[in-house]
Amino acid sequence: MRRAIIGGTGVYNVGGKSTKKVIKTIYGSVEVDIVEIDNEEIIFLARHGRDHSNPPHLINYRANMKALDDLGVKFIYSTAAVGSCNNNFEPGDVVVITDFIDFTKARPITFYDGGKQGVKHTDMSDPYCKNLRQEFGKKARVNGIEIKGEAVYVCTEGPRFETASEIKMYSKLGGDVVGMTNVPEVVLAKELGMCYSAIGIITNWCTGYKKDVINLHDIEGSIKKNKELITKTFIDILRKDLKQENCMCHKAIIEL
Repeated sequence: MRRAIIGGTGVYNVGGKSTKKVIKTIYGSVEVDIVEIDNEEIIFLARHGRDHSNPPHLINYRANMKALDDLGVKFIYSTAAVGSCNNNFEPGDVVVITDFIDFTKARPITFYDGGKQGVKHTDMSDPYCKNLRQEFGKKARVNGIEIKGEAVYVCTEGPRFETASEIKMYSKLGGDVVGMTNVPEVVLAKELGMCYSAIGIITNWCTGYKKDVINLHDIEGSIKKNKELITKTFIDILRKDLKQENCMCHKAIIEL
């Protein structure tokens, strides 16, 4: 079973010798890198494109995930640049995402639209693979990454940032961090029976939460501080003999 890394904002490669490959799916074509590291292959996909040209609301999430599925990928780590609405998580911190609240509005959100496929539902009791989360926690300590905690991810439509009133609402609902890309990505991974984990990199305080102003310099600085250690940790784990026997990621589809 193959493994993959999805890079979010600021993470456009993982080093190593790579070969570009275009995967054609029924949802569109996707360009990936096949990265060779010590005779092991890891697939790398830049979520926003190599030149960061795809805004969050127009990313072809279904094509991305179907391309990885067509390549035989079953284990995925991803990065997510997020704003914080939790006093415990400051810009520059790293968090492990454990759950999400979906406020997206206009995206294709599933591979299952009825018809000949029938009606299928997806269990979301553990959206982010518990095994990959645990593996990251153990290896992060070895590699010198300080994990500030676990976080609930609020996904908004974008590309605009949120208002101060929206952030206040998200915080009251139990959200810790806010981003624009992890839904439907995590849902589609679950529909395809993949083990998927997302690591959040705090880039800024959310609108109105602190007096600090969001700017590109802050975002780039926070990503640069963490991305090399995080991607190294991903690679260290993905090169291990991973199995799907101790989670339910491959059994999430419920048919009626």
